[in-house]
Parts: sequence; structure tokens; C-alpha cells
Amino acid sequence: MATDIHNQSTQPDDLAERLRARIQSERLADGAFFMTEADLAEEYDVSRTVAREAVGRLVALGLLEGRKRIGLIVRRPDPLRLLKLGLPSLVDSQQDVSELAMLRYVIEMGAIDLATRNGTDEQCQQLCELADEFEAVIRKKETTRISELDIAFHSHLLQMTGSKLIAGMQRVLVSFFESAYHDYQSDEISGERMIWEHQELAAAIRDRDSNRARTMMQMQSQDWLISTETKEKHEQG
Repeated sequence: MATDIHNQSTQPDDLAERLRARIQSERLADGAFFMTEADLAEEYDVSRTVAREAVGRLVALGLLEGRKRIGLIVRRPDPLRLLKLGLPSLVDSQQDVSELAMLRYVIEMGAIDLATRNGTDEQCQQLCELADEFEAVIRKKETTRISELDIAFHSHLLQMTGSKLIAGMQRVLVSFFESAYHDYQSDEISGERMIWEHQELAAAIRDRDSNRARTMMQMQSQDWLISTETKEKHEQG
């Protein structure tokens, strides 16, 4: 009985993987007709229930879309949508947040060379203006706008890479780190350091100095990496 239950539960997964591989190998374009659910069940010699569950898995991944009176349509999945939907369920502890902080670090450090090389002069100027706005809100102690402008600064920087995927990853991940900014709001020394880091990073990218920009990004990233690591140790201890 246990074996039968196991087979029933893995059948849809096995079929979904076969269908995914077929879509990929046949290089079916976004919007292309695949087949109907009934045709799928017949061709792969499975029950309609198994076919429906397998299709459901691929629909959830964004690989297929069901259309009434038409059938199954191939879709190009959006990895950012999947990450945004799945991320909240993956963050159960401070250790998970620390893992995401390291992912953000890798993305932003890796993006520096691309932003320095691909960013337009206009984008560089906009980055410098965001750094100046960031200074203004810190000096005025407009605490509600500190994280808002920091997010805008880093989002703009990643947009300068020319990659929609990289820029989108920043928008998805950054919401998990907003609480870290509160640590600096009442600390004048940290505020001055943050102003300097943002302005120096913007200037380095404007000057097309990737080595200097990487150094500044590393310094800036250390602040929130240390913050998340400290919270993780506190949770464990």
C-alpha cells in the first residue's frame, strides 16, 4: 500500500519533468500551442487526474497556461515572479535572512563592473543626485525616507547594469533588509559614514573607476552583513 501511495504521488512530478524537458528540447516559443489536457493524458498513458496535477505544477512555474476552449499554451516563466512568490515561505529564521543578505552581497558586488561599464552619463548623474538626496534626509533626520532613498540608490545602480534580471533581483530582495536601516537612524557617526559611502560610490561609478567602486560597495555592504550576522548569533545564542 505504501508503495502504491508513493507511486501515485511521484507520477505527476515525473510527468511534469518530462513535459518540461519536452518544451525545452522542442524550443517552443512563448504563446505556442502545446496540446490539450486530454491529449496529454492519452499520449502519455496517464489518468486525467495525473495529467491535471502535472500541468498544475508547470502552470505554477509559469511554463504553461490553460486556455478555455483552446488548451495548454507555452509561456516563458518569470524567475523574479517565482522568487517573489516563494521567498516569504523560505524565510523562517534569522539564518535564512543572513543567507539572503549574502545573496544580495554577491549580486551587488558582481554588478559593479557592469554598472561602471554600461551606465550612461545621465544615469551616473542621477546616481550622484540620489546620493545627495540621501545626505539631505540623514541631516534633516527624516528617518522614514532613509531606507526609501537607499533602496532607490541601489535599485538605480543595478538598473545601470543593463540587465532587467539583476535590477529585478534587487527589488525582490531588498524588502527583507529594510529593518537594518533603523540601526543607523539615531547614530550620527554612522549617518556621516553612510553619506560618505554613498557619495564616494556614486563618484567612483561616474568616474568609471571600477576598482574604487568595488571597494566602496564592499565597505557599504559590510554594514548590513554584520547587522544580519549579529542578529543571527543573537537568535542562536
